[in-house]
Amino acid sequence: MKSGRKTSGGRYKKPKKKKLTGRQNQTRIVKIGERKTKLLGGRGNTTKLVSFLNNIVNVMVKGKAKKSTIKTVVETPSNVFLARQNVLVKGAIIETELGKARITNRPSQEGNVQAKLLPLD
Repeated sequence: MKSGRKTSGGRYKKPKKKKLTGRQNQTRIVKIGERKTKLLGGRGNTTKLVSFLNNIVNVMVKGKAKKSTIKTVVETPSNVFLARQNVLVKGAIIETELGKARITNRPSQEGNVQAKLLPLD
């Protein structure tokens, strides 16, 4: 048989080359603290503001946004260990000055924290 072919006559596909654009970035963990952000450059002349520390949240209360400070992370449904470390992720329930709220955005990729106030139990 010809080299580079299977016994059936089909050809073998060569594995793709590793490229710089295919690499993964280091994971960003957003914790509670004095605001610390960084501007990252992306492909196509785009920029992204990423967050590392944040203690201010924009809370939606009856359709209006109010600024509030974050006290602590109460629970994180996706991973219980993240709540113990006060890591801010989407879906986490946080304690604010206005009450308990659920984070609705991804703070590690947007540079700010958006949340929706939870009804009182």
